[in-house]
Amino acid sequence: MSRSCDLCGKSAVRANHVSHSNIKVPRRQKPNLQLLTVSGKTLKACSSCRRTLAKQLA
Repeated sequence: MSRSCDLCGKSAVRANHVSHSNIKVPRRQKPNLQLLTVSGKTLKACSSCRRTLAKQLA
């Protein structure tokens, strides 16, 4: 299961976890993916796409 949005293509990015002593350790920031059913199809959509889609369908 890929960790990317089916609508906009947003995927994980590389970032640094910075400690109090300014030591930087690499980590990944993953998108907030949620399963969404639109017209009978199940999509993995990020939260921003889900809100936009809710506005368009309302």
